[in-house]
Amino acid sequence: MYEDVNLYDNNILIATTQFLSPISALAPTFYKFFITDTINTSSTRVIELSFMPRNAADLLLAGKLYIADDGSYALNKAFITISNKANLNFVRGVELTQEFSQLPDRKYYLHKSNMIVDFGISQQKGRGFTGQRTQVIDQLETEIANPDSVFTGKKLAIEPGAYNRSDVFWSRNRLEQVPDSTLKIYSNIDSLGKSKPFKRAMTVAGILFNGYYNAGLFEVGPIYTFYSFNSLEGLKLRLGGRTTTAFSTRYFLEGYVGYGFKDESWKGLASVAYSLNNKSIYTYPQSFLRASVQRDTYAPGQELRGNTEDDFISSFRRGINNRFLYDDFYKFEYIQEFENRFSFNLGFRRWTQRPAMALQYFNGNNEIVNAITSSEINLSMRYAPQEKFYQGKRSRVAVNNKYPIFNLRYAAGFKGLLGGQYDYHNLYGTIDKRFYLSQLGITDLKVEGGYIFNKVPYPLLAIHKANQSYAYQINAYNMMNFLEFVSDHYASINIDHGFGGFFLNKIPLLKRLQLREHASLKAVYGGVRDENNPDLDRSLLQFQTNALGQKTTYTFGNVPYVEGSLGLGNVFKFLRLDLVRRFNYLDHPNVPKWGLRAKFKVDL
Repeated sequence: MYEDVNLYDNNILIATTQFLSPISALAPTFYKFFITDTINTSSTRVIELSFMPRNAADLLLAGKLYIADDGSYALNKAFITISNKANLNFVRGVELTQEFSQLPDRKYYLHKSNMIVDFGISQQKGRGFTGQRTQVIDQLETEIANPDSVFTGKKLAIEPGAYNRSDVFWSRNRLEQVPDSTLKIYSNIDSLGKSKPFKRAMTVAGILFNGYYNAGLFEVGPIYTFYSFNSLEGLKLRLGGRTTTAFSTRYFLEGYVGYGFKDESWKGLASVAYSLNNKSIYTYPQSFLRASVQRDTYAPGQELRGNTEDDFISSFRRGINNRFLYDDFYKFEYIQEFENRFSFNLGFRRWTQRPAMALQYFNGNNEIVNAITSSEINLSMRYAPQEKFYQGKRSRVAVNNKYPIFNLRYAAGFKGLLGGQYDYHNLYGTIDKRFYLSQLGITDLKVEGGYIFNKVPYPLLAIHKANQSYAYQINAYNMMNFLEFVSDHYASINIDHGFGGFFLNKIPLLKRLQLREHASLKAVYGGVRDENNPDLDRSLLQFQTNALGQKTTYTFGNVPYVEGSLGLGNVFKFLRLDLVRRFNYLDHPNVPKWGLRAKFKVDL
C-alpha cells in the first residue's frame, strides 16, 4: 500500500500486483469506456468517463475518470476499484480516489490520494482486516534551482524529535483532520498486542512462516530442519537456535547440533557475531563481524550456494543419491550495508572436504585422496538500487522492482595458508532483472558467469547447481544430477515468466480456479581448460564414475545444457506445479527427461 500510484504510467502497482492503467495506450484493447456525465465545477467543466474491464477475471481496474474539458484534457479526479472476480488472492476489494489541483501555470498535480484495501482469506465476507493510506500534498513549489550538493547521496536529515511529536502538534499540523474513531485504532492495536489469544496466534504464525519459536533471550529453530533423512546419515535429528536482542544488542550467538543415526556422526555449527552498529545483525543495515565453525554433510555443489538441503521436504529426492561430502568450514566475515543499497562481505574461509559413500577422490594413479583443503580470502559485493524488502527472521523478501541487482564475488586461494593446498583466483558475477510486460505478465531474468584461474582439482571448479529433490527450484537445474557438470569458465541464463492468468482467465469455468501460467527456460555453457582437465592431466583428481565404470561427471560438449518448464501457479492459492523437460545430454547415466516438480509459493 506504500507504493505510489501514478495513473499516467502505463502500468501501476496496487498491492504488489501490476495493473494496466486506464489511460495507457493499450487501454482501449482491454477496457470498455463510456461517457456517463458532464459536471461543472468551481474551476472548470469535467467529463465523467466510466470504464470497466472487457474480461472481469483479468488484472484490470474499473471506475470513473473525470477529465478536464478545458482543452488540456488533464485528469481532474479518479475513482478506481478492482473487481472481486480478478485473479487476485487475499484482496476482497480496493478503492482508490485521487484528486488533482492546478498550479498558477495551469499545470495539474496530485493533491490528494486515498486508498482502502480490504484483505481476507477468501473472497466471501468474513473476518479480515482493512488497510487505509491517505496522502495529501499542499503548498507545492516548482522550478526551484537546487545546488548539486542536494544530489550527492548524503544521508537524509531527520529533524530532532521528529518521531516524538505530541498529539497536539499533529492536530494543528495535519492538512486534514482525522476522526477520533480512527485515532482510537492506535490504542486498540496496543491493547490487541497485549491480549493472550493474539500473542498465541502470533507465536503460531511466527513458527509457521519464520521457522523460529521465540523464547525471549533466544529463538529455537528453524523447525523445518529438526528432522530430515538421506542415504548417508539415515535419520538425522537437529536442534538449534540463536540469541535475540533481548540477550544482547552487541553479541549474537547462533548454532545447532545434529546427529545422523546411520553414519553415527555428529554435526554442528557454532557462530559468534559482534554488531558494529549496536543493532540486530539480521536487520537492515547490517554491520557486524562474525566468526563461525561448522561441520556438516552436503551434496557436491550445494555447500556454496546458500542451500543446505537440510530439511524434511528436501529429504525426498529423485534418482541415485549416494555422493556426499563431510565439510569442515572455518570462517571469518565482515559484513557492511549502506543506505544506497550497496553492501559487501569481506572474509576468510578455510574449507576441508572429505568425500563419503560412492564419492571418492583419486588421482590418475588410482591413489585415493582422503581430503582436500583450501584457504581463501574473498570479497562479495552487491548493489541493488532502489531496493525495498520485508525483513524476516532469517532472510529478506524483496519487493521486486524494475531495477537490476548486481552481485560480484572474488576469491583468492593461498597455498600453505593454514593448510591450504592450492593457489587460485575465482571470479563470479550475476545480474538479476525483472521486466514488467503489462497484461502479458512478469519476466525474471538472471544472467550468471564465472572464471577460475590457475590449476585446481575439479571439486574446486564451478559445480553447476543441480536439484534432485521434488521441490522446484528457480535458481537450480531441476533435471541435472549432483556433480554432473563442472567448469572453470561458464555463462548461464535463467528466464522465468509468469503470465498471471492471461490465457486461463479467458476460458469459461476454468477461470473460476484462478490459476496462473508459468514458463521457464534455463541454459548453461562452459568448459574446462586443458590444465584443469583430468582426462589430459593424470596428476589431477579424476572425474567421477559409477559402479559400471561409466563417467558421471562431465564438461560441456559443443552445446549448452538446456531445460525448460511449463507450470500452473496459484493451485489452492499456495502451490506451483511445473512439468520440466531436459532437452539434451540425455545419454548420461540415470538422467531424467521429464519431471513434475512443486514449489510452495504464495502471491497476492
